Amino acid sequence: MDLAQAEAVADLISSKTAASHRVAYNQLRGGFSSELASLRSELVEMTSLLELELDFSEEEVEFAERSRLLELIDRTRSHVARLADSFKYGNAVKNGVPVAIVGATNVGKSTLLNALVGEDRALVSDIAGTTRDTVEEVINLDGIPFRFIDTAGIRETVETVEKMGIERTFRKISEAEIVIGLLDVTAQDSTIKSNLELMVSKVDFGTQKLVVCLNKVDLGPEMMVNKNVNMINSFVTSIDKEIVVIKLAAKQGLGLSELRSTLSALESHLIPNADSTFVTNIRHYESLRRTADSLSDARLALTSGTPSDLVAEDLRRAITSLNQILGTDLIDPETVLQNIFRNHCIGK
Repeated sequence: MDLAQAEAVADLISSKTAASHRVAYNQLRGGFSSELASLRSELVEMTSLLELELDFSEEEVEFAERSRLLELIDRTRSHVARLADSFKYGNAVKNGVPVAIVGATNVGKSTLLNALVGEDRALVSDIAGTTRDTVEEVINLDGIPFRFIDTAGIRETVETVEKMGIERTFRKISEAEIVIGLLDVTAQDSTIKSNLELMVSKVDFGTQKLVVCLNKVDLGPEMMVNKNVNMINSFVTSIDKEIVVIKLAAKQGLGLSELRSTLSALESHLIPNADSTFVTNIRHYESLRRTADSLSDARLALTSGTPSDLVAEDLRRAITSLNQILGTDLIDPETVLQNIFRNHCIGK
């Protein structure tokens, strides 16, 4: 068992959902380690060929065909980068998909959080500005953990502590994978539209998803509610057709099942199969980024006509970064020599 597999034991024990359990189990079985070992083997082969040339430098023999070497570097770097990029999803599987519940004061954000959790997790009051800081709770929906964040109500205020809470709200919006924009459907249509415009302006639709929830549909006259619902649907469609609109009465539990199903569907890609590899450890992610950087340096050196020994040094750094994940010994000359004599007809 290597270090990555040993770390997976702790992840397996602490897993709270089917998705996080499956990812940890796959890593424990050696799926992640096998991928890294394969990449490491290719890097050692590249390094061996380059260092082999040094022994025949006077004869100007080229064991490592440059076009093939570049192809290997590109392929390996692409694989490493893909693994590093999976950390975003792996971290969500392990710690919960961050979902920010945002909106103006008194639209029912804390009530919605409490309804989703099934207990009074956040303080609820008719007094505007009650929530000053963020409140977080992780909920399991169809095997995927969602980390809901109840934020301070957005409004103009001169109160120092409340202003700090609103600034934190905007930060949480930028960090969220999904933003639930909560609106009071009984408010004036101009108020609803200005609040919605503000929320939309804070969402990056290239990386984030917005779910607009129209709360308190049970409180207003049906004609007014329908008018506001139609206005909101028309507005969001003009912004992004992927925006989901859901009618809620959070206090009574109306629309909660639809909201849960919508969230699960938006993140269904996080449900891994038996062979899925997600990076869930920040240490692994940082080592993979260093590996990718070293491979980029090696490619640049190779295309710039840099001597083979310096290109090999960049590859050695890449191997070292992979070794740090697996907990194996750092790359040494003996490893390279063994590879040379095993795979090449030297001295025979």
